[in-house]
Amino acid sequence: MAAVVLILIIVLGTTSVKTSNRLSSAEDQVSKLTDLMESLNASLQQAQESLRDVPQLQKSVDNNKNQLTTVLDSLKQLSELSTISRNVAVLKCSLERIINNSSAAGPCCPPNWTSFGLDCFYFSSEFLSWNESRKWCERNEGHLLILNTDQEWDFVTKHTIPRFYWVGLSDWRTGKWEWINQTPYTIQRRRWVPGQPDSWTGASQGSEDEDCAHLHTNGRLNDLHCSTQLRYICQRRSVHT
Repeated sequence: MAAVVLILIIVLGTTSVKTSNRLSSAEDQVSKLTDLMESLNASLQQAQESLRDVPQLQKSVDNNKNQLTTVLDSLKQLSELSTISRNVAVLKCSLERIINNSSAAGPCCPPNWTSFGLDCFYFSSEFLSWNESRKWCERNEGHLLILNTDQEWDFVTKHTIPRFYWVGLSDWRTGKWEWINQTPYTIQRRRWVPGQPDSWTGASQGSEDEDCAHLHTNGRLNDLHCSTQLRYICQRRSVHT
């Protein structure tokens, strides 16, 4: 009888261990399923929120399209105005030649501007600072002088020697020399007065460096305080009749 009881105890103990292991495994599975359900629920909520945002996103897209359409229409109008302006300039040039009994043809420049190549050049007699000179040129549909070729250098210096003239070259914006259209400039020593540019700071100019370039009396470049008032050279495209 005692042996039977012992056997029953052993069997029940083994069964209890197995049952406990199964319960533990089931608990792990339930925990994993719970985590999965929570993750799926969070994803579902996020998807629902995204769906609620769709109309707003579509509205933003439509607004952007409308704005782009408006910009495109404005650009078309500007293009038409540019064409009209060019046609008016050509007509004006032709009329001026008729009035002056001129038989000249080819590039046409405004009064007091000199034609060379495809451009017109204005050599001022008035004195302005570098920045004021820049603004004057822009108001007259041009820019301060940019020199690209030896031919342009020769043409310009024939008109400037022996006077000072501002040109569209400076290093005030970035600390590096560049043309007025922000094209980088590589210093060519043969084009500069010996020892220049030196960014000298004069006592009368406070802390202002010599950040703007001008043509010297010998036709070479020199840096000078931008606030100095000098003659200046403007450049713009000529009109072809």
